[in-house]
Amino acid sequence: MSKKTLVLGASLKEQRYSNIAIYRLRKFNIETVAIGLREGMVDDVKIHKELIPFQGINTVTLYLNPTRQEQYYDYIISLQPERVIFNPGTENPELYQLLSENNIESEVACTLVMLGTNQY
Repeated sequence: MSKKTLVLGASLKEQRYSNIAIYRLRKFNIETVAIGLREGMVDDVKIHKELIPFQGINTVTLYLNPTRQEQYYDYIISLQPERVIFNPGTENPELYQLLSENNIESEVACTLVMLGTNQY
């Protein structure tokens, strides 16, 4: 089963968790796409600024605080992922409800821990 993942809130800064997550996802050979504020490359993954209608997204992993997430609600739902991972600091009950109404699973977890413990 494909676990194609969108990292939403991707950063070019190496110390950011979103950046580390991209490297780890690729280390596990998980197809990865990314959207952030600045375009660039992290490992072999291009960070896009525009909202691309990616196909076949299994997981969206969030690295945006709840206020910053609001502008992406419709976009996330339009991708119809199986799940959205809310990493620490991204917890958002309003978005959990919207996802539930659209049959999308919400998971409050840490992508890095999930990968490290083989729970991804």
